[in-house]
Amino acid sequence: MPLFILNACGQSNNKQNKTQKSDAMENVISKPENPYYSNTDTTKLNVSDAEWKKVLSPDLYAVAREADTERAFTGTMWNSETKGTYYCAACGLKLFKSNQKFVSSCGWPSFFEQDNKNSVVFKDDNSYGMHRIEALCGRCNSHLGHLFDDGPEPTGKRYCMNAISLDFVPEATESNGNLETIVLGGGCYWCVEAVYENLIGVEKVVSGFAGGKVENPSYEEVCSGTTGAAEVVEITYDKTKTSLDEIFKVFFTVHDPTTLNRQGADVGTQYRSAIFYKNEEQKKAAESIITDLNNAKVYNSKIVTTLEPFKAFYKAKDYHQNYYQNNKNQPYCEMVIQPKIEKFEKIFKDRLKKK
Repeated sequence: MPLFILNACGQSNNKQNKTQKSDAMENVISKPENPYYSNTDTTKLNVSDAEWKKVLSPDLYAVAREADTERAFTGTMWNSETKGTYYCAACGLKLFKSNQKFVSSCGWPSFFEQDNKNSVVFKDDNSYGMHRIEALCGRCNSHLGHLFDDGPEPTGKRYCMNAISLDFVPEATESNGNLETIVLGGGCYWCVEAVYENLIGVEKVVSGFAGGKVENPSYEEVCSGTTGAAEVVEITYDKTKTSLDEIFKVFFTVHDPTTLNRQGADVGTQYRSAIFYKNEEQKKAAESIITDLNNAKVYNSKIVTTLEPFKAFYKAKDYHQNYYQNNKNQPYCEMVIQPKIEKFEKIFKDRLKKK
């Protein structure tokens, strides 16, 4: 019965994917809920705030359209050195490259140069009794942050940006437009990682943490249950070889989504069943499969998997990566992880990577 329902969900989602194919080919980032979003169109936008309010999240709207300022040191973007490209989170315009970025002690993402002369525009800001230079998106005129004269050479400028105003695409994803990522929590990340590493189409699985109130928490802090973070895996997959639908099929097969804040003997909010969605497509696909499984009464109890907007992913230390492969003889691996892998291999035997 579970497999029948999961396959039915896959059929309905595949139809939806076909209708959105042209969008995905055009955009590096897909935001079907936002008709103004494009990573290739540089045409100036003239959209009312009332219309923006319909398509932007409340937090993004407050910064982009009302010039609000987020808290310093929010997430990891301010000190990230990952190579890639930064886009306007409201309209998708390319704003900065990672080689124009520097780590500033101010606590906000900082750049010394913009992508091109039209990507960021400026105006005087005399609010709060001081004079500053406001930085705005060159396409949609959304507030990004401010420009200061205390940056590094060669420009001496510091573009101090709100992280929520930026979308970031890692270089690996840019070089292959078929790659996407999803962050999932299904109990101990060692278990979930070991399963997905064997699925055809999965390029990379990284164990880490998401969903908490502490920046870059340690494993010990997360295990204490006080950070609000969950053990998760960040899955990078090739859309031409697998799909979001199949990723979710595996997810709901190899863990119990009906036990609140626990998987077997692992108990606590850090072991909660959770999907951290990065866009509306991921959110709607997750809502759809959960609704179908609940309606079909596939499980004896109702699914308690949380759907949480993705904010930041913190990679766990190296000894947590590929844990099962490196520790197969450990009791936890033999008693807890191995049975999950065997279940996965039995149900998805035609979708296993060749060893």
